[in-house]
Amino acid sequence: MFFFEKPSAMRQLQRLFKSPNTVCVAAEGHLLSAEEPGTVRADWKPWRFETLPIVLDAIPVRAGRNRSGQSHAPKLDAIRQALRGADRVVIATDPGREGSMIAWEVLEHLGWRGPIDRLKLGALDDLSIRRAFAAMAKEPDSGGRDYAAYLEALCRQYEDYHLGLNGTRAISLRLRPPAFREPWRFGGVQTPTLAILADLETRIRDFVPRDFFKVGLSIVTRGGAALELWHAPKDRIFDAGVAETVRAAAARWSGRLAVEQKDVRRPPPKLFSKDTLARRCAKRFGWDPQHTAKLAQELYDKGYLTYPRTESEHLPDSQKGDAAAVVAAVVSVLADCAPLVPAADALVVRSGLKGHYVRDPGEHHAIVPLRKVPSGAGLAPDLSRLWELVARSFLAAHMPDGIDARTTVSVEVDTPLGPRRFAVTGSVVRVPGWRAIYGAEADADADAVPGKAKRDDDATVARLPAVGDGDAAKAAGAEVATAVTEPPRRITRGELPVVMGRLIDQVDDPAAKRALENPANPNEPKGLGTAATRDTMLPKLMKSHYVALQKGKDPSIEVTEVGLAFLAAVRRVFPAYGDPVGRAMFEAELGEIGRAPTRAEAVRRAEAFRRRTRDRVGELIGAVAGSAVLDVAPGARPADGPSRPPTPAMLAYAVALAERKGLKLPRGLKGDSRICRTFLGQHGEPRPERPAGAAGGAGPRPPSPAMLRYAQNLARQLGTDCPDNVSEDFEACRRFLDAHAPGTPPRAAPAPRGKARAGRPRRGAAAAAGGDAPEAAF
Repeated sequence: MFFFEKPSAMRQLQRLFKSPNTVCVAAEGHLLSAEEPGTVRADWKPWRFETLPIVLDAIPVRAGRNRSGQSHAPKLDAIRQALRGADRVVIATDPGREGSMIAWEVLEHLGWRGPIDRLKLGALDDLSIRRAFAAMAKEPDSGGRDYAAYLEALCRQYEDYHLGLNGTRAISLRLRPPAFREPWRFGGVQTPTLAILADLETRIRDFVPRDFFKVGLSIVTRGGAALELWHAPKDRIFDAGVAETVRAAAARWSGRLAVEQKDVRRPPPKLFSKDTLARRCAKRFGWDPQHTAKLAQELYDKGYLTYPRTESEHLPDSQKGDAAAVVAAVVSVLADCAPLVPAADALVVRSGLKGHYVRDPGEHHAIVPLRKVPSGAGLAPDLSRLWELVARSFLAAHMPDGIDARTTVSVEVDTPLGPRRFAVTGSVVRVPGWRAIYGAEADADADAVPGKAKRDDDATVARLPAVGDGDAAKAAGAEVATAVTEPPRRITRGELPVVMGRLIDQVDDPAAKRALENPANPNEPKGLGTAATRDTMLPKLMKSHYVALQKGKDPSIEVTEVGLAFLAAVRRVFPAYGDPVGRAMFEAELGEIGRAPTRAEAVRRAEAFRRRTRDRVGELIGAVAGSAVLDVAPGARPADGPSRPPTPAMLAYAVALAERKGLKLPRGLKGDSRICRTFLGQHGEPRPERPAGAAGGAGPRPPSPAMLRYAQNLARQLGTDCPDNVSEDFEACRRFLDAHAPGTPPRAAPAPRGKARAGRPRRGAAAAAGGDAPEAAF
């Protein structure tokens, strides 16, 4: 019995099977889902801190449901029936932990104890399928090794289940401030990912711009050629006096030019991993990483691309011989590339970590096209664009380097502070090489490190005048130009998976960098999560209102006050869960389960991991139990439902209050009535006690002092007097404000006291609190 992950993959192989004794089944994803705690024990259903920690030796499972809500029970029954007549099972799900788990969890649930082989299909074209069968035949213990991968995935699920369940309940019950209505969701990978974003958000918010200075030197040669050179040292000049000293010396300079001419080779970029492909598609097409992953999976299922859920950017040395055939297939579709690509015997094959082919690229190699190519109008537009992007990357990888002729003109100026170098560089394309495949887009594909400030580039010009080394020249003038330091860039939606996978690029501490290195595969350092799950983190963080997306083609991720408050609570109670580097180290240890040499060793490592998880959960609950509710600033934004702007009267009062008390308005107050209401509740004057005679409607109640003061100020601005009863009657004061406050719509006649108007929200200045107590804004 062959066990596939999807019917599409099953159909690709069924056409090759000739034996009538072969049975095929397809799972269509995970058929089992974890039971809710309340179905295991009734007292675990309500959220009560005294029932924590909730710990299970194994997660109970049941038949899950598909996206349409239909139960997977019939499919499980069909697989059970197929197993009854089988003497061997071949797992042919997608390669990787997730694919292994899809099959193994069903086989174990159904009690299969027969022999199992693992067929790893890196691609679904005929040649790749035959190679996969040959590899399986050479590995008699392929099933045992795959069981280790399954146990690693199972342990990840075990930790996610227990940490998410216990952490979310504990933190929400004990640490979450009352103003927050929704749960504070917690996760082993999700929370450290938030920490990366929150630390960057803090650096951006705390960033104070500083002026720095560049010195420009205009020179003219004896032959009349004019040039502008710049002194912009790596260690920026922040002292205006230093800049002026350098400028004055430069203005008196005369001497000879140093001209350096050299060819600069530009090799093609690396091939795509899942994360780098998502980043490129986000940058070029504005696609969400999950959309890119879905398209790549569909192209894999159709047999046009290799397996897409990979962390590698390299191919194995064994596939060097395939390059010519794949290139020929690709250019049969991309006809514009045919004249640009070298002949089959002249293709460039680069080996080593700086090239494209290595001895061991990891569990799965880079994403590349196959001999099978789409023809005609067989693909939807987005699928076609993605295939072409990957195909051009493969072509570029087998083309010659680009060569730029680069000329640098420099002079050395003696100053009272020592010699200072002034320079300018000009560069022209001498040999386009692989860049011919991309045309004008070639240079646009350079990717900066996410989360870092923009680098200062050397002064460059498109074309330099004809000057020679040693030509005499003198200064024609000098100037000081002022620039401003820039904060780090926010990480974008498309960059987040790359950041999680290459955490090493985000840390500056040398010890942390060394800890994140992977000596076995330097191109794949330790990171957070797996290639298959990284693009699911952002939707989870957004669902919890920890982050929000800004506008743009590839929008930047901004951490909200909720996210900052939640992370502060986690780090105060259990700092290890807010440490991305520590989590990456932990993930590397978890990966050792999947690399166990035998099934017995994998079982031993998995059980040790589960014990450790149970201990960590107990420590987390103990730490939360001894901690107090977090004190959150009024700018923290509650996450209960969509926000709406405060009313003009409410906002005007908040501004006046801040000016009078010398306070800073919280971030987001002008656009969110909840933040404004929290600020007013903390800093506004308390309402006066209602006279005894006013209780129960026996008489009018007066407005609050702040409400009356706002009405009097408004009257002065309008050049009129307040009505006589405004100072004594809250309702009269409210009517005056509703009628005259800027931007406030007229209010309908109030319903009799004690009778609500169904379906009519209250509006206007007096309803600024937006709820049951209209006077709360004042």
